[in-house]
Amino acid sequence: MARVALVHVSKRFADFIAVQDFTLNIRDGEFLVLVGPSGCGKTTTLRMIAGLEDVTSGEITIDDEVVNDRPPKDRDVAMVFQSYALYPHMNVFDNMAFSLKLRRFPVRTPDGTMRARRLDRDEVGRRVRDAARLLGIEDQLRKKPAQLSGGQRQRVAVGRAIVRNPKVFLFDEPLSNLDAKLRVAMRAELAKLHQTLRSTMVYVTHDQAEAMTLGDRVVVMDKGVIQQVDDPQTLYDHPQNQFVAGFIGSPSMNFLDANVTEHDGAVFLDLGPFRLWVPDELASHVRPHTGKTMVFGIRPEDVYDRLFARMTRPDSTVTARVEVKEPMGSDLFLYLRVGELTIHARMGPTTKVEVGDGLDLYFDMGKMHLFDMATGGAII
Repeated sequence: MARVALVHVSKRFADFIAVQDFTLNIRDGEFLVLVGPSGCGKTTTLRMIAGLEDVTSGEITIDDEVVNDRPPKDRDVAMVFQSYALYPHMNVFDNMAFSLKLRRFPVRTPDGTMRARRLDRDEVGRRVRDAARLLGIEDQLRKKPAQLSGGQRQRVAVGRAIVRNPKVFLFDEPLSNLDAKLRVAMRAELAKLHQTLRSTMVYVTHDQAEAMTLGDRVVVMDKGVIQQVDDPQTLYDHPQNQFVAGFIGSPSMNFLDANVTEHDGAVFLDLGPFRLWVPDELASHVRPHTGKTMVFGIRPEDVYDRLFARMTRPDSTVTARVEVKEPMGSDLFLYLRVGELTIHARMGPTTKVEVGDGLDLYFDMGKMHLFDMATGGAII
């Protein structure tokens, strides 16, 4: 296990800045996930930790030792690639053992000095079999990669990293080539693997479901810049800006332009076709913005069919027309229209509604979000 620190790290390709002023401390034994859209700089950041990309400016340390100029083989990290990168002419055993056979490991001699030597055949075999047992591929060791399923090949790629017993594991979108069902299964396998090894792991993905289910902490990136670093639930409940709010959660949060108004001591959000009452416990945060246009955000699961809401207020209810209906089995996704506004709702499957029907919506305003229109920063 190891601590990894990136201090004001930037990466520039000619005139393009891929990563900008990235500063983060990765804790010993932490499972950290970098997530964001394509081109946000997450893979470049991972490759800089691995030593596969040079750092333009800033400093990377592993266990307090600066590794900027250290080649990848001397950083004691192991990387699992999206493409598996297995040798097709070798069987599973040899694929997993290949790096062990080449690498020299430090060993203390009887006189107390440290020397580098290769592992003997028995030690290589033991490490490979232990990793195969951990990953459930003991019976696949004599097969070639072409004889394996996608999930089995991914396990081999992970096993090849495990046998090295590195300080840091680096994962570059390792599940993106798998089908949806297998991705879910492999997510669980990776989570169990981390619980067993308790190693420091840095994982890159564009899939926010992977990020939320795997990460002890999640780093949300956009355009090479860290937007927020937090545990998954905090990211979901308290996004620091509109980008994070829209990226985390499925379906995405509703964003509607709203004018902040005040009537008889109560604060409202005027959205044009309707207005919504701001609860008293949140009014003090919203009132200073009276007269301004803000961005109102609410998650689809916080928009209810009024018939199923426990308590409703007339000024938190609006009638909408159903435009699209997406039954998902456990959920019902609805795309609704109020005037020129489109609202997404995530409801229970017992909601009986058809396309074209009117539906009374109740907004749980206790879970509202409000963002500055100019900066995107969160007010609530």
